[in-house]
Amino acid sequence: MSLEVLLANSAWLQALTSEEQIRVKSDIFVKKTQSEAYVCRRGDPAGYWMGVINGFVKINNVGLSGKSTTLIGLAPGSWFGEGSLLKKETLLYDVVALGNTELALMPKETFFWLLDRSISFNRYLISQLNERLGQFIGAMENERLLDVESRLARSIATMFKTWSPMKEMVLKISQEEVGQLAGLSRQRVNAALKVLEEHQLIKMSFGEIHILNLEGLSKFQP
Repeated sequence: MSLEVLLANSAWLQALTSEEQIRVKSDIFVKKTQSEAYVCRRGDPAGYWMGVINGFVKINNVGLSGKSTTLIGLAPGSWFGEGSLLKKETLLYDVVALGNTELALMPKETFFWLLDRSISFNRYLISQLNERLGQFIGAMENERLLDVESRLARSIATMFKTWSPMKEMVLKISQEEVGQLAGLSRQRVNAALKVLEEHQLIKMSFGEIHILNLEGLSKFQP
């Protein structure tokens, strides 16, 4: 999709005044990132609020031992980075493109300008932060209580929770990357994906996972 389509389908923008919308549309710009490239790095200053136009990104961290862990994946239609902006701190994570990716970047000056004058924008951010907290609590609960197939199903569904104007929901990332999102090995992911396909929740093709039943994924238990 285009930046215009992303903005037209972003609920927070539609609630702004005409003046606010004009400034936002004037200040936001598009950044294109190649597959596997860093969008931004841990320790970088938080300078933008970002939205995914095309492609996918993962929020990632690497421990002192060199082990990498993926905290969350974000599909088109998702906005992120408000936490670091609000805390006025450097980034505590890496943001990595999964596939060729286009992002919408709102400068922090515009972000705080909206924050100071728009009640609707503040309400959106509160809802967004609450949703993100729920995702991380859910991920912890899933890891402790659910079987492999259910954990994987919910991890995939979480990526598409944010409204996306795509006609078809397609996850174009490797099985290894899917495993990082769910905290599973590639071998376990492969077997679990086959189970989800047998239940007609997804359809797999080369390098792609087609989402057939998002609600079913989010509630799946074998």
